[in-house]
Amino acid sequence: MIIYGGFTFFVLSIIAFVFIFIASSIKIVRQYEKGLVETLGKYTGTKSSGLNVIVPIFQRMLRVDMRERVIDVPPQSVITKDNVSVVVDAIIYFQVTDPVKVDYNIENFALAALKLAQTNLRNVIGDMELDSTLTSREKINTQLREVMDEATDKWGVKVTRVEIQKIDPPRDITDAMSKQMKAEREKRANILEAEGLRQAAILKAEGAKQAVILDAEAVKEKQVLEATGQAEAIRKVAEAEKYKIEVVYNAIHEGKPTNDLIAIKYLEALGNIADGQATKVFLPLETSGVTASIAGIAELFKGSNIKEKK
Repeated sequence: MIIYGGFTFFVLSIIAFVFIFIASSIKIVRQYEKGLVETLGKYTGTKSSGLNVIVPIFQRMLRVDMRERVIDVPPQSVITKDNVSVVVDAIIYFQVTDPVKVDYNIENFALAALKLAQTNLRNVIGDMELDSTLTSREKINTQLREVMDEATDKWGVKVTRVEIQKIDPPRDITDAMSKQMKAEREKRANILEAEGLRQAAILKAEGAKQAVILDAEAVKEKQVLEATGQAEAIRKVAEAEKYKIEVVYNAIHEGKPTNDLIAIKYLEALGNIADGQATKVFLPLETSGVTASIAGIAELFKGSNIKEKK
């Protein structure tokens, strides 16, 4: 019984050892990890995600997280180029690109990156004045990222982003800046108000000028229309008189009047002309025939008077 019990214990021990050996040889690497295999303390290969098998006792596996991670740089006091002390807080984003370098070339990458960020943050902001520091965060981020990315390249890490969370100047500087900003806003408001008044005056003057021009054009147009109307009226009257004269002329010739009748009508016409307000009367130049007729009429009247006296 003792021998049987010892054999059973030996078999169970072997089974347990085999089970532990198999369990220790199976390694599962997650999707975001890389496995570094060491054989007797020496790096021998990199395993991808999934199920991997190693030789226990002789080999071991180190897992390296390949995801992008963040390091929070605690607030620190930095002196600018114009000797103003400001408190700066930053965040560093990085990602492992070479798991072998990050594990074997640097002992504690997070601590090293933190110290590197603090040192370079002092250097970058120390070369800038306060106003530039407050308005050039993107420039500071870019410079820090380039410096740190170059320094961490040998560690198998890439610095993807560096973000300045806040830059806090001293209280007295903040109050002075607030007053300056208020004065600048009031200045811009006054300038805008003056510009508005100036523009309003210009528009008002332009409106008055345009009104005068339009009035002058209206008067000119009125005079042109009146002159055109008068000319048209004169033309119509002239056409009517011409037509009237033609009618009278035709009527006279159709009636075959004598020179004596024409002379009498001529004298009547002269009387009508003389009744006007004109101080001078112009007679036609071709009046020899009419004058002869008038002389004949005069002789006729003289003969009639002589007969009456007798």
